[in-house]
Amino acid sequence: MSIIKLPLFFEGSLGEKTLYALFDSGASFSCISEEAVKGLAPLDKMRRPLEIATAAVGVYLKIEYRITLDFYYNDIRLSDEFMVIPSLSEEVIIGVNTMQKWRIKLDFEHDTVIIDPKVAKAILK
Repeated sequence: MSIIKLPLFFEGSLGEKTLYALFDSGASFSCISEEAVKGLAPLDKMRRPLEIATAAVGVYLKIEYRITLDFYYNDIRLSDEFMVIPSLSEEVIIGVNTMQKWRIKLDFEHDTVIIDPKVAKAILK
């Protein structure tokens, strides 16, 4: 597991804010803390909550809400679904599913994020 933490600009239907996002190659889903999501967009209650395994053996986390947000890296607009997690230790976690969707690569030597130029062109049009 490897991580990079950067400030990103987030937009929702109700507002916008800059949050610190942890790019985590060990997390499947992208997540946002219950506190950080306030003022961005209404929460979407899932019909069937998700129960996901945590790092602790036999411990599961029940997720009942999600939210769709746009976020920006170097003026490139990206968008995805974020699971709303009560008491999340970080403001935002960008998980592998989001990184694969947008072909995001992590450069640990320079603590930076690389987005495939082809994806960036498609977004900017």
